[in-house]
Amino acid sequence: MQHSVKKRVREATYLAAEKASSYRTILRYCYIQHERMRQFLFAEEIHAHLQEDATFEEYSLEELQQDLEQLVKWGNLSTQQETGKVNTVEEFKKKRFRYQCTPYTVEFERMMLRMEQQGDQFGGSLERSQFERLYQGLVRIDDIVRSDNNETDEECAQLWDDVMMYIRQITQNTSDYFAYIDSENANERMQTEAFLLYKDQFTTYLRDFIISLQRTALQIQDLLRILDGNTMESFFNSVIRHKGQVFRFEESEQENPYLEYREKWGNLAAWFLGSSQYESEFDKLQERTNETIRRVTRTVQRLGERNQHFQSRRQDYLHLAEWFDSISDINEAHKLSSVAFGVFHTKHLLADPSLTEDIYTDVWHAPASVHETVPRIVNYGEKTKAGAVVEHREAKEQQLREHLQQRQREQEILEYYVQGNQIQLSHLSFVETPVRKLFLAWISKAMVQTDRQVKTEFGQDVKVHVHPGAKTTLSSEDGELELPDVTFEFVGSG
Repeated sequence: MQHSVKKRVREATYLAAEKASSYRTILRYCYIQHERMRQFLFAEEIHAHLQEDATFEEYSLEELQQDLEQLVKWGNLSTQQETGKVNTVEEFKKKRFRYQCTPYTVEFERMMLRMEQQGDQFGGSLERSQFERLYQGLVRIDDIVRSDNNETDEECAQLWDDVMMYIRQITQNTSDYFAYIDSENANERMQTEAFLLYKDQFTTYLRDFIISLQRTALQIQDLLRILDGNTMESFFNSVIRHKGQVFRFEESEQENPYLEYREKWGNLAAWFLGSSQYESEFDKLQERTNETIRRVTRTVQRLGERNQHFQSRRQDYLHLAEWFDSISDINEAHKLSSVAFGVFHTKHLLADPSLTEDIYTDVWHAPASVHETVPRIVNYGEKTKAGAVVEHREAKEQQLREHLQQRQREQEILEYYVQGNQIQLSHLSFVETPVRKLFLAWISKAMVQTDRQVKTEFGQDVKVHVHPGAKTTLSSEDGELELPDVTFEFVGSG
């Protein structure tokens, strides 16, 4: 393996040689005939084909023979002497050859043809069916491993090839598609106004893929956790036996094929499950898909804002002017003006950051703040001097005592409203403001829980029951609040 990697690939020389146009045209014709199951071609056939191209009108048969000899030296063509239809000794001495593409040339031309069709853009796609096919293949392997089904070695080998083909298609198609999305050409297209016409189709394509991926990939992960390398040993042996039956003149250089199959299976499992050191490619694929959706959303938002900025408001202003013209009462016109244009002559007030961390503190309860206006000049700088670190231990302890006392008062007030093991809001005529805020906090926390149960600030478990259709009003010293009727049920000994 190491020797083959380090050697020089002479067969690729024709792609960048000085006469690459002639070499590539010759080998492309030989490759096309090879795909049509005509492996051997005479020089006269190749020359007749080249003469159909205007650029090869003066291309002689002698020049073709020289190019064919060069391609044979590079290993792109192999020769076989034609001896079946020889009439004279001179014809036999001329050594009339037939030319055949070598395996390297076939693969080079196959790759070049695919790249020419693809162009300068990345290919790839996000096919949902590929994950489903992979899952069905793994299910069949699981059935073979778990049961005593007498599947033949050939069926196991075919199933192995299918699974490897599916994961290869998944990795290649997804990586190529995201490379296309991240390419400069795609980014430029996303910045144009024409992208707005395709945004829904594009986001739907990505969303459907990620939904299907999440549904199928979780099932694949469960199977791969069960089918580890030791469990797959008998299946690997069946595949190895069938592969060994393929007749080859050359001796196989693979010393331990079992380790090769186990390594490939480990890579398949790591793609979906990851490892202790690396994140799985499946998680990365989900993250990239979600990030692409977010990027498209941001792009569409920017395009919409740009269109809105340059959009003419003429019709809107004409409609608003007709609306004002139809109003005969000046007070009604003032109301419409306040809604359309806002309040005139407003004063902007600037205040320093809040001096308390309590989010429920009202503005009029906070002490007045003093704002110092500094000059807006370039060379102005505030004078600073080093100072000692002041320890505010007494202030912190005082705040802690006040907080605990406030909590104690709230708990005492709350216990006053408990009847049995529950509190029903419709039975309360008046509640203190801190208690009302506690009730609203419990309701807010319970709405995001499936069992509608929360733990209070006092360590109690409370289940919140909302009565649909029933309304009640809570009266406090700062006003009244209308809300649905709710019952708080204390669960447990608390």
